[in-house]
Amino acid sequence: MIRLTWLQFRTQAAAAAAVLAIAAIALAVTGPHLAHQYTGSGTAACQAHGICPGADTARLLSLAVIAVPGIIGLFWGAPLIARELETHSYRLAWTQGITRTRWLTAKLAVTGAASVAAAGLASLMLTWWASPIDQASADRWSALSQRDIIPAGAAAFAFTLGVTAGMLIRRTLPAMAVTLAVFTLSQFAMTAAAPHLITPLRTTTAVSAAALQSTGVTGDGRLMAVPAPASIPGAWILSPGQQCGDTAACDVITATGQSAASLPATKACTTAGNGQACDAYIAALRLRQAVTYQPASRYWIYQWYETAIYLALSLILTAICFRGIRRRVT
Repeated sequence: MIRLTWLQFRTQAAAAAAVLAIAAIALAVTGPHLAHQYTGSGTAACQAHGICPGADTARLLSLAVIAVPGIIGLFWGAPLIARELETHSYRLAWTQGITRTRWLTAKLAVTGAASVAAAGLASLMLTWWASPIDQASADRWSALSQRDIIPAGAAAFAFTLGVTAGMLIRRTLPAMAVTLAVFTLSQFAMTAAAPHLITPLRTTTAVSAAALQSTGVTGDGRLMAVPAPASIPGAWILSPGQQCGDTAACDVITATGQSAASLPATKACTTAGNGQACDAYIAALRLRQAVTYQPASRYWIYQWYETAIYLALSLILTAICFRGIRRRVT
């Protein structure tokens, strides 16, 4: 049964292998040059001014890696059982002494392993190629779901989702539509839930002069939105904001109802360029920035958490498939 499943799947596998090979060659050729651009001043320019060579290409490749699990679920998962049920070809296998469990196990094992391998290789290639950009920008979190092992887990989920939809709906095209819709919704749900998988940390940091000059007062004046994130190396900043250090400082700011940049005491920085006067004024206010964040040390914990969630969902869907193939399909 495994050999038959492979013969049915070999065309798709060859196409996927060819695409991965072409991508590997392209990334291997351009990767060293990209890494060279981030030696010396390249890293400084990326951090200070956001001028990061290859960043646009990395974003496009990240979108492609996000799409890989969905494509797998759409074209490998959904038709796997639905096509057999539509054409009734499964009856031939079952009449040859092959049990339903063995039939489904072979199909899930061969195609599922290829799905996880394809998505995992695509993710690892991009992770290697984009590592100079991620290190220079110090922002691994923005591409969390497109790096390392999460795409492999997402591929396992998308594949089993497609198989389950095909088994329940018994029609290929409707199963593909349902797979696409549910997988897309699951990605939005995971993105929304990710910051809360682990209880974030909270801290306060000093407010810089530049941040204060571009800050506006919100709410009751005790909290202010800050355009520039707090400087916590490698952290995932979830909800930055500035908080007054004491009541007197809050009273000074709320009494004007204006942005901090327009306060008379800070105009010395923006008009006369007197940085010392501005810094002294900020020091007197004793402002602090309240930050909720995930530390850099939790990056791999998040990788394993999200992957484990996808794998758990895959196991649940697999159990549904086996139950359905035994009781629903006749």
